[in-house]
Amino acid sequence: MPYGKQDQEFLRSLMILGLQRLKLVAKSPSKSRTSICYKFSSDFILREQYRNPWNKIRMGKVVEDLDALAGTISYKHCCSDDGSTRPLLLVTASVDRIVLKKPILVDADLTIDGAVTWVGRSSMEIQMEVIQPTEGANNPSDAVALVANFTFVARDTKTGKSAIVNQISPETDKEKLLWEEAEERNKMRKRKKAEKKRDPENEDTERLNALLSEGRVFIDMPALADRDSILIQDTRHENTFISPRFVEVDHVDFFKPVDVGNFLRLKSCVLYTELENPAEPLINVEVVAHVTRPELRSSEVSNKFYFTFTVLHEAIKDGLRIRNVVPATEEEARRVLERMDAENSQIAKS
Repeated sequence: MPYGKQDQEFLRSLMILGLQRLKLVAKSPSKSRTSICYKFSSDFILREQYRNPWNKIRMGKVVEDLDALAGTISYKHCCSDDGSTRPLLLVTASVDRIVLKKPILVDADLTIDGAVTWVGRSSMEIQMEVIQPTEGANNPSDAVALVANFTFVARDTKTGKSAIVNQISPETDKEKLLWEEAEERNKMRKRKKAEKKRDPENEDTERLNALLSEGRVFIDMPALADRDSILIQDTRHENTFISPRFVEVDHVDFFKPVDVGNFLRLKSCVLYTELENPAEPLINVEVVAHVTRPELRSSEVSNKFYFTFTVLHEAIKDGLRIRNVVPATEEEARRVLERMDAENSQIAKS
């Protein structure tokens, strides 16, 4: 029948169009590179949005902007030039360790710049830089205040399953080097996932007992405890009104999404301190984010953050002393050891 033939032709044309939309291309990193300039020196309103009460930069807002721009960059990489790309859901899967190389000034212009540097099957890594030139510095690398590597994954908007994304074609020597570094990080992440599956009974019990020994003194004989130490549980905060100085944030994995309407509860504590350098003691903080849904009587861990802070030099000069932090339970001791091992691993690689 004529109608049947027309119907078949129509369906065939839809299938061809669908295949065309699923066609993938290889893009160079330069295609997705995007920059934003913050005119802090001349824009008072903008500057005040990023200034904290202590006249320092609001690092949380900067990291938020990094994540937002990384999302835009990942979208640019996944889009085709003719606009026929199928719709994808792009979400942040993880953030590698962020180390502040130099203080970010709130009254000087800065630039956030980034591009896709590595692509897997359905994931991609976006390297972001915060750039703020220093007067008198001739080396361009001296202008880089921090580098952050975001991993985004693509999901099909209809099925929710992983979706294949455009591949990447590095062209310059720098782009090829960044790809190799990202490839090594991807392999490292896979190795760490495999290591986490090992039997916890094979952990080093001697190290656990050594950490717990001082904590037991606090529990059983508090009058005899070291005055310069404090239990992890006594550093716990759900709100804080102190002003430490940001140093770095470690790799972040996002286990559960936080949907609009969910309650987000943040719990933090100091896991341990490093007092070897009295002029710049380090405070290692764990923050656990819980997605709480009272209507379902559920509370799940969304992600964990590990921050390193120090204190202002003025506070040290005024006699402020940072206390040693000790665990009181085996579970706390294990968390401390895991963080110490992760930190030592990062130092060994750098």
